[in-house]
Amino acid sequence: MALIEELSQVLARSGFEVRREKLLREVGYRARGGACRLGEKQLVIIDRDQPWGEQLELLAALVRESGHQTCELSQAARRLVEDRLPGA
Repeated sequence: MALIEELSQVLARSGFEVRREKLLREVGYRARGGACRLGEKQLVIIDRDQPWGEQLELLAALVRESGHQTCELSQAARRLVEDRLPGA
């Protein structure tokens, strides 16, 4: 999906390595993915089996938290990132 790729590229330009991987699941436990630090690397790990909408929500939240300027985003990506701001 183009929006996932666009938001992933924004995070990559902000210094994150973005990975879409199959996350292990157990009964009663659901891994969502997110950002973490591994040594010197900043990683974003997304469960590739998550619905597209949930992957987009996670990426949009991370772009928002990174403080990245939204003016360079496509209109659809900008709406995703900005629409979830408090008071928006």
